Amino acid sequence: MPDCERFGPKGTKGAKQGIVMGLDEYETIRLIDLEGQTQEQCAAQMNIARTTAQAIYTSARRKLAECLVNAKELTITGGEYELCNGNRETCHCPCQGRCPRRQKNI
Repeated sequence: MPDCERFGPKGTKGAKQGIVMGLDEYETIRLIDLEGQTQEQCAAQMNIARTTAQAIYTSARRKLAECLVNAKELTITGGEYELCNGNRETCHCPCQGRCPRRQKNI
């Protein structure tokens, strides 16, 4: 989960329509761009197909570019995701089942 859910430009005049990024898109940016994972590694950790990870990542990058270039506010919320359930057999995150965040949101 992001520490901050809203980002935006300062000092702009006039409200522009903001962009909404889903948590699944946020996670692909975090895993690929920040953690340096490949799309294959990202897909495995998120328990989705590589082509799905690629599509989510492409959408997220486009939204980030739209915010930066056109000075729009970015809100991170929603999307389809499941946080670690704490089960070592089904957990796909690096915590290997020791994650304190055990909830499901859709």
